[in-house]
Amino acid sequence: MMSRAALGIASSTRSTLPKHEALIKRGVLTHFGSRTRLVEHFDQVPIANEKLLEYKDGSDERKELESSLQNILTTVKYVPIVIDGEEHAVHGMEWKEQILPYNFKRQVARYGHATRTMLNMAIKKTVEVQKSWDTTQLSNRMYIWNKAADLIATKYRSDIVAATMLGQGKTLRQAETDVAELVDLLRMSPVFLRDVANYEPFNDCPDSQHNYMRLRGLTGFVAAISPFNYTSIAANLALTPALMGNAVMWKPSDSAILSNWYVFQAMRDAGLPDGVVNFIPCEETTFASVVTQDSMLAGIHFTGTSGVLKVLWKLVANNINCYQNYPRLVGDTGGKNFHFVHSSADPETAVACTIRAAFEYAGQNCSSCSMLYVPESLWESKIKKPLLEISSKLFVSKATYCNCFYSALINKRAYNRIYMWLRYIERNRNCELLTGGRGSRTRGYFVDPTIVRVYNLDDQICKDELLGPILCVYVYPDNQLAETMAKVAQINHGLIGSVFASDGAFVDEAYRVFKLNVGNLNVNDKSTGAMVAKQPFGAGHMTGTSEKLGSPHSLLRWTSPQVIKESFKPHVNVYYPYMGISEDKSTYKLPQAETTDGSQMARNVTDWSETATKF
Repeated sequence: MMSRAALGIASSTRSTLPKHEALIKRGVLTHFGSRTRLVEHFDQVPIANEKLLEYKDGSDERKELESSLQNILTTVKYVPIVIDGEEHAVHGMEWKEQILPYNFKRQVARYGHATRTMLNMAIKKTVEVQKSWDTTQLSNRMYIWNKAADLIATKYRSDIVAATMLGQGKTLRQAETDVAELVDLLRMSPVFLRDVANYEPFNDCPDSQHNYMRLRGLTGFVAAISPFNYTSIAANLALTPALMGNAVMWKPSDSAILSNWYVFQAMRDAGLPDGVVNFIPCEETTFASVVTQDSMLAGIHFTGTSGVLKVLWKLVANNINCYQNYPRLVGDTGGKNFHFVHSSADPETAVACTIRAAFEYAGQNCSSCSMLYVPESLWESKIKKPLLEISSKLFVSKATYCNCFYSALINKRAYNRIYMWLRYIERNRNCELLTGGRGSRTRGYFVDPTIVRVYNLDDQICKDELLGPILCVYVYPDNQLAETMAKVAQINHGLIGSVFASDGAFVDEAYRVFKLNVGNLNVNDKSTGAMVAKQPFGAGHMTGTSEKLGSPHSLLRWTSPQVIKESFKPHVNVYYPYMGISEDKSTYKLPQAETTDGSQMARNVTDWSETATKF
C-alpha cells in the first residue's frame, strides 16, 4: 500500500463549457458534374478545453488513479518497438530501464533501442504507408483523432496520468493538466484542420472556371523527436504531422517511454492504421544520424534544447543535396522566461505567480520563469520576505504525495547540470544566494527551491535557460525602468514573458518593448499554463520556429497544398484580339521582313512603330 498516495488536487480552473458537438458534423466532397474532387469543406463546431478532474476522496477517478499507480509500481511494463504494426524485440543488447526520478531504484518500464538496420527498415515502411494514408479523407482522419481524444479522456486517462506522475516525476495536478492538454490537442487539431481545409482560392468567374486547393502530406517520412517534460507535446509532435497526411517515425524520450506508449496504444485503439505512426525508442545520435542521411526525409518535428535543434539543422544542411525534398524543420526549445514587476503591481499576485511559474514541476517546464525583475520600491518592503518564506517551505518529495509541490529532476544528467549551476552561484561574486542551493541524489534527483539575487545582467546565468528550480532576481532602480526593460528585451530571447502592473501606460510600453523578444506575453499572470486554442504557444529567435502550437498555424508546416484550376470555357484562340490576326489560316499571311533595298512589304497587322506609344 502507498502512504499519502496522490489522491487530491485543487478543483479545475479550466473552462466548464460543455464539450463541443461531435467533431464530424459534416464533411462535404465538392462535386463538379459526375466527378468528385478531393476537397472537403466542413461546418464549424464550438470547442472547449477539457475539464480537469478533481480526484476528491471517494470519487471514481480517484479510485481509478490509485489502481493505475499500484499496477505500474507492481508490474514493470515491457515496451516494444513498433514498425508498421509489428512489434520488435531488440536481441543481443542491454535492456534499458525507465526509473522513478524520485527513487531511481524503482523502474516502471523496460525497453530496447532500435538499431540502424531497424531504422532503415522503418523508413522504407513509413514511406510506403504515407502514400496510402495521404489518400484517406480528412473526415476519416478527424474521426480517428476525436475517438482517440475520447478514449484518453476516459479509458486511458488514469494510466497516462499515473505513468506521467511516476515516470516523469509530475505531481497529480501537473500530470492531470498534461493529459487534459493532450485531449485538447487531439480534439482541437481537427477543428483547426477544418479552418485550413475550408480555405478556397478566389473564384470570381464561376461560369468559366473554378479554383480550389487540396491538402497533401509531404512526400517521404517525418521524424518526430519528443521531450520528457510533456506527454501532450510528445504525442503532438508525432500526431500533428500524421493528421495532415504524413507518416511518422516517433522517437520518444527515454524518460517518458511509458506514458508515450499508453498514448500510442490509445491511437491504435482509436483506429489509426498501422505504420502511420511508428513507435521507435532509439539512442539520440543514432536516430538523428540515420534519418538525416535518408533521401526521403520530409521533415523533423522537435522539442528540446536549442543545442540539439542546431545539431539537427546542421545535419540536414550538410545533406541537403541528397534529399528529394527541402525537409521541413519545426522546432521548439526552451527560453529565458521572465516576470517583470512594475512599481504599480500587486505584490501578492506577483509573488504567488512567480513561485508557481518558477518551481512547479521543478522548473522543468519550457515556460518556467527563471528571471524575476523587481523595482527597489517593492523588493524589501513587499516582495522579498513572502517570496523567500513561501519558497523555502515548499514540500519537495515523492510525486505521489498530495502535498508535494514538486518532485525530483528527471534524471542524473539534469541533476548534474543543475548542480553545476549551484556551484557556479556559490562562487560567483555577481550572485547572492537567498534560499536553497542544496541538492541530493541519495535516492532521487532532488534540488531545493533556490532563489539567487544577481547584480549583473550580463552574467551568463541571466541569459542561459536553467530548466530547474532556480529563480534569479534582479532588483532595478525605479528611475531606471526604461533602461532595464531595454536590457531585458536584449538578453531575454525567450518563449514567454509576464509583466505585473496596474499602470496602463506601463503595460502599453511593455507591449512595445517586448514585442520581438518573446512569443507569448502575459499581463498579471504567470508565464506557465498556456492553454490550447486560448494561448497558442511558441516563439522565434533561438527558442524555435514559432509555429504556435494550439492554433491552425501549427498545421500548415505539415502540408504541401495543391491548387487546381478547372476551366469550363477554355481558350480556343492562339492569338490575342489586339493582334488583328485571323485564326483562318487560308486568309492569313505572315508579316514580311524588310527588303534588301530598305523598303517594306505590306503587313496585315497594325504597325505602331511610328506612333508615340512604344512597346
